[in-house]
Amino acid sequence: MSDLRPVTLSPATKQKLLSVSTATLTSQLINAGFRNTFLTGVYPLAPGSRMVGYAVTLRFVPAREDLVATSKAPRDSQQRLAIEAVGPEDVLVVEARGELRGAIIGDILAMKMKMAGGAGVVTDGAFRDSPACAALEWPIYLSGVNANRSNLYHYPAGRNEIISCAGVAICPGDIIVGDGEGVVAIPPQIAVQIADAAYEQELREQYIMELVSAGAGTIDIYPPNEATLAAFQQWRQAKGL
Repeated sequence: MSDLRPVTLSPATKQKLLSVSTATLTSQLINAGFRNTFLTGVYPLAPGSRMVGYAVTLRFVPAREDLVATSKAPRDSQQRLAIEAVGPEDVLVVEARGELRGAIIGDILAMKMKMAGGAGVVTDGAFRDSPACAALEWPIYLSGVNANRSNLYHYPAGRNEIISCAGVAICPGDIIVGDGEGVVAIPPQIAVQIADAAYEQELREQYIMELVSAGAGTIDIYPPNEATLAAFQQWRQAKGL
């Protein structure tokens, strides 16, 4: 197990994380004492996106003319090294400081990560070539699109270090989950606990939704009282869940 991936999720845990919503995950993270895990202002480029993987990170700072003038060749650029290193189940999380005037990635680099088995990419910045990127049918989460190239406003300064993305601290190896609403970062040491609790919450809410759709009021069932929880257990056993 590498230092960048302190835990390895079982297939069952990964499936639970893929099956639940980021809303449920954030609720369970709050219950566990983690209040700032949802990346506000980051959205899926394509509807229906789902993603789970391990964070690898890239950090951009504001461009400055002397830095841009001495930019390294592609083989030595922190951006290109980060992208080339993306492997199976990795999610590249990019700190772009919410700067949307220049894109940080386009379609060719996105295709490279997809073909390497990457699980997706997340940034609080912008992409270019966005129609082509959307057509890749690969999870891309971003804060905007812009045709301008990156070095007008960004300089790649570091990789595989703690970063800030959309106001959330991201450490290499964090478990990154995305759905149609957005992205949540889960500390790896509690990923199994959160996945199990979120799965159980959604089972209860499936039962509650059935009651509400049949005309029940919500006061005593959401959140569920003891009688509702007892009825839920009977419902669950009957369905073999």
